[in-house]
Amino acid sequence: MNLKSLKLLSIFELMKSLSGKEVCTILMQFGFIQVRQRGSHVIMQKRLDQSTVTVPVPLHKTLNIGTLLSIIRQSGLSKKDFGI
Repeated sequence: MNLKSLKLLSIFELMKSLSGKEVCTILMQFGFIQVRQRGSHVIMQKRLDQSTVTVPVPLHKTLNIGTLLSIIRQSGLSKKDFGI
C-alpha cells in the first residue's frame, strides 16, 4: 500500500456511516428545505442572499463515502457538522 491508500483507508475508518434520511435531517438543521423528491432522491435547497444551494440526497440506508463527501462539499458545510 502506498501513502495515499493509507490516508484514504484511515479516512474511511474514521468516517461515520450515515443514511440519506440522517443527512437530510442534518441539512435541515442548517437551513436547507426539501423542495422535491423523485424516486429515491430528495432535493434539498438553501436560499442565500444572491444564490441558492441545491443538494441532491439519495435516500439509501447507508451512503457511500464518496456520495457523503460530495454532499458535504456541495452544501458548503464542514465535516464536523455531519459528526465526522
